[in-house]
Amino acid sequence: MCGIAGALIYSGGGQVAKSDLAGMCRSMAHRGPDAEGTWLSGDAKVGLAHRRLTIIDLADEAGQPMANEDGEILVTYNGEIYNHAVLRSELIAAGHRFRTDHSDTEVVAHGYEEWGLDGLLQRLEGMFAFAVWDNRTRTLFLARDRIGIKPVYFTRHGGAFLFGSEIKALLAYPGVPRRVGRLALYHYLSYLTTPAPLTMFDGIYKLPAATWIEVDASGRMQATRYWRALPGQGMAPGALDGLSGAAREDYLSEGIRARLNAAVEKRMMSDVPYGAFLSGGIDSSVNVALMDRYTDDPVNTFTVGFKDHEHLNELDHAARVAREFNTNHHEVLVDEAAMVEYLDDLVHQQDEPLADWVCIPLHFVSQLAQEAGAKVIQVGEGSDEQFCGYNGYMKYLQLHATCFGPFRTLLPGFARRPIAALAHGAARLFPDFEQYADAVSRAAEGREAFWSGAMAYWESQKSRLLPGFSADAPSGFEDVVQAGLLPEEFLQADSYHVAASYLAEMDDAAPGSDQLTRMIGNEFRLRLPELLLMRVDKITMASSLEARVPFLDHDLVEFTMDIPAADKIKGGAAKHLLKRAVAGLIPDDIIHRKKMGFAAPMKEWLLGDFGRTAGEEILASPLLDEIGADKDMIGRMIGDHRSGKRDAALLIWVLFNLTAWHAHWIET
Repeated sequence: MCGIAGALIYSGGGQVAKSDLAGMCRSMAHRGPDAEGTWLSGDAKVGLAHRRLTIIDLADEAGQPMANEDGEILVTYNGEIYNHAVLRSELIAAGHRFRTDHSDTEVVAHGYEEWGLDGLLQRLEGMFAFAVWDNRTRTLFLARDRIGIKPVYFTRHGGAFLFGSEIKALLAYPGVPRRVGRLALYHYLSYLTTPAPLTMFDGIYKLPAATWIEVDASGRMQATRYWRALPGQGMAPGALDGLSGAAREDYLSEGIRARLNAAVEKRMMSDVPYGAFLSGGIDSSVNVALMDRYTDDPVNTFTVGFKDHEHLNELDHAARVAREFNTNHHEVLVDEAAMVEYLDDLVHQQDEPLADWVCIPLHFVSQLAQEAGAKVIQVGEGSDEQFCGYNGYMKYLQLHATCFGPFRTLLPGFARRPIAALAHGAARLFPDFEQYADAVSRAAEGREAFWSGAMAYWESQKSRLLPGFSADAPSGFEDVVQAGLLPEEFLQADSYHVAASYLAEMDDAAPGSDQLTRMIGNEFRLRLPELLLMRVDKITMASSLEARVPFLDHDLVEFTMDIPAADKIKGGAAKHLLKRAVAGLIPDDIIHRKKMGFAAPMKEWLLGDFGRTAGEEILASPLLDEIGADKDMIGRMIGDHRSGKRDAALLIWVLFNLTAWHAHWIET
């Protein structure tokens, strides 16, 4: 895993300075502590930069940026291509000459030359974000993997198009401004993250998952989406026709197991030490069990727990799995003092707010793995989304069936409007019932029940938090809209339209999809790539650790997207098919134990000294005045939580992340 950066001068007569590329690299040295490389075109109008974390082909010849045989194609690349050996053989047979022993980066350079960018992307199996400079056509390309496991950001400044693996690389380029993206901020309050292509920095954008952009020498940009998480890709047409009962479940569970087995085997590719994060739940335990099949050495496993909060700890369950597979097991315990000491680094590592407190234990377990000598780690993200592993999914499905669906189909608009108004009023008067009143108001307004699996402030709450809020369109938005990257719905100060645009896209591309499939498709557009996978990338890479995600192998994703909801949920039981698929692979008590989930005791921490300090810092932030926030409402919310009147931990944490980000990146 690595860090990439670069610049294309398209107007103004300037040139790329090698020192500026070096500064961009230095800002993300943690992504590649092993080596640094830069390349400048002959006219210095284009520059590429790279920080290297050596994982595959450790030789100096595999350093980057890397060129093809004649030097006309240049690549700077971050990620892993798991089928690079197969593609290399095809390219050699086609006449390409390779200078490295087994570098996957060189496959990208020659693959682009042979198949073009779209043809290359359709063939790649892996996680990646890379840039290709084609000197023959004077064109720069940026691409992000199908699922969005690896990020890449871009902006324009002073006639230059800039890109980097992290926002801090762009901010390291001379003169790039730091301004709050008000529209992104508004959406963040709902989704705990910013929806691509927006970021919390005005004028800085992130490339959405499964997308590539082309930037020509004049700076004109055009985007192409090359893959979607949709039904109709993973099974042969009619594959389930005539199958029922045990035969149907066998077909589906065997398909899952075969693809998961292949996904883990592919991700064992490494020339350096590797391991797995282990909680003792079904997902991480399956990772370890399958990894154990493909190595003669004990798997290195890493677990995190919390001092004085045993109700959240899964240490015993993880130790049970570690004994079962004879792993080389490591544990770390985190307390409130360690968490508080880490917070400044957390804000820096994230670049923009990610209001997921799982980042805290993730940091400490990543440090543990790095200190033990691991460079590669396997993680379990993506399983709950595909197999309906969240309790919240079941609640949303019930809401859709019993409340939202009937409201939208049975009641005319004129009858729903007074109900919505009453619900809004009830939410204001009775904060304890705010969540329920808000749900009724959304249903009465004819909106969808499900926006995201992770929600903080709904629209009615934001109307009280930010009375009279308005947001101008972000800087450079015309360019991004014209390129096909930014749906115009995102420009409204109403976060429902973000989710609605994703759901409408699913309905157009796969009409008749059941509600669970629509929800999962939505998660692959927002929560997975921009929250869960960004916490993994940013926090693990801060420890120079590469995280691999077997449950998000695109072959497995395509197969599970073809499985109807009725097969995924049996008797109200979550993960029914996954549990059947891994039966006999891990112990039954691990398969069937109650899900705990990766968490942190933030509710409790906010009741103590940290909560007092966090509340003071939130209320003192100049950002609240800038956006017109209701400080009295925020103060009451913090007080209610600290007095035990209500659990407002998530709402407070969202604001703390936001104001801490502003203090670190904007005020300084």
